[in-house]
Amino acid sequence: MSTIDKLNDKATQAAFNKKMLTASQQLHPYVKHRLYIAESKGIIPRKMYSSNGVVDDTIVAFYEKGYDVDIDNNTLKLKLFKMVNSQLDNIYEKEAFHNNTISTRKFLEEELAALEEKYTIDDGFDYIMNEDLNDISYQQNGHDKHLFLYDDNNHSILNAFNTKASKRNNSKKVIGNIYTRLPINVSNIIDLYVFGKLPIADIAAIKQIEEQRIENIINWVKKSFETNLD
Repeated sequence: MSTIDKLNDKATQAAFNKKMLTASQQLHPYVKHRLYIAESKGIIPRKMYSSNGVVDDTIVAFYEKGYDVDIDNNTLKLKLFKMVNSQLDNIYEKEAFHNNTISTRKFLEEELAALEEKYTIDDGFDYIMNEDLNDISYQQNGHDKHLFLYDDNNHSILNAFNTKASKRNNSKKVIGNIYTRLPINVSNIIDLYVFGKLPIADIAAIKQIEEQRIENIINWVKKSFETNLD
């Protein structure tokens, strides 16, 4: 290989590595919050996993599978989000015994099936979801676990939904209670939107759910915050 070819190869790889760094940085806030939610719900042990470790494992897996150095930024970003979601699912499955020995995979599948049943009733969607605002059936160990989000996450959520309620006294408690009641697949969608900073079309591609459903979920959660904040 000529010196020029070697230089070109190095430049191409350097450009790709820079692209990878930019894309991976967007994963960290999302993964950090997914781990926090999983810890708070008792799906995984506390402080056993870190966003750095999960993201690093995802990047290693990406490189090991082989890749196209000319991949565009958005395609790379979506691929990484899909892979990191798979990595998180594997962690949930591995740590299932911490959740009353229930299979986490089965738990997620049953939850999604229940959600899908609701979503198929298009005419009643708003009624069902609004009714569930104060009584979403997410139970663990026989009782609800109340979840209070960190202040910075509290601010991020309110900003993402363009609400001016960030200074209201009960915002942290309301957001915590609503977030706790969200089924994990729904909170996953919200986290992709809030912490992953992804548009609806990208979230739909990652979750393999119709864009309209994603939009309905986001709008419902936004309305829930606005309705319950003082």
